[in-house]
Amino acid sequence: MNRIQRCLLLCSLFLLQQSAVFSQMKGWEVGGWVGASNYFGDLNTNYRLDRLHLAGGLNTRYNFNDRLAARLGVSYGRISAYDADSKNVYERRRNLSFRSDLVDVNMLLEFNFMPYMHGHRDYYFTPYVFLGPAIFFYQPRAELDGTWYNLAEMGTEGQFRGEEYSTTQGALAYGLGFKVDLSYRWSVGVELSARKVFTDYLDDVSGVYVDWRDIRSIRGEVAAALADRSVEPQIGQPGRQRGNGKNNDAYAFLGVSLHYYFGEIRCPSYNR
Repeated sequence: MNRIQRCLLLCSLFLLQQSAVFSQMKGWEVGGWVGASNYFGDLNTNYRLDRLHLAGGLNTRYNFNDRLAARLGVSYGRISAYDADSKNVYERRRNLSFRSDLVDVNMLLEFNFMPYMHGHRDYYFTPYVFLGPAIFFYQPRAELDGTWYNLAEMGTEGQFRGEEYSTTQGALAYGLGFKVDLSYRWSVGVELSARKVFTDYLDDVSGVYVDWRDIRSIRGEVAAALADRSVEPQIGQPGRQRGNGKNNDAYAFLGVSLHYYFGEIRCPSYNR
């Protein structure tokens, strides 16, 4: 056997090995995760983590090979913030607050930094990153005199009836994680997932104060009270900054996941 034949044989064996590796990882996984959710925005400008809430979700993953996978998932979490928690004097005086339950549906492309193959002796763990679109549903609410009100309906920044911001919005989902096999079928992971959202009204705060009398005439006394909740003397003068409309809000999830793998090991097919 000459050198060229030996080289061709080695290349053929390598390609067969890679084909077997890739075909092994084709398959579905299903699972879920549990963890925490947090919000960042006009009522949390210092990236505080003092209002974490329980969160969780379900997802399914299709592995194209040992590096690439696609995911479809749905997550639930709660976000909230209170100016009273801020170290900023103006924000504490502004005295706004909100909370919102949100449902997040996402479709992601996942990339493994290392080859990852269920049941493999060596390639049974990897860090990974992901990116993709998401759509989420939310409803910011605030409490006044023991009653919770939907803020989008109150027009707290002077929105006219029929011009309220939508509580269904789009986002860009991105993040990183680490996964490891418990067995051939089961794997566990930890993941940090963030959302760059296309709205600045997660917290009902974005622009400037408007005349409270205009809000009262359109929406009523409750809406006027929710628009300016500052302590005396009130700061809600028309045109004065209420939020920062130059930067949109964001939210994030941190969770631990458990997945079950349905794929099978397949031998490569070749012609004799």
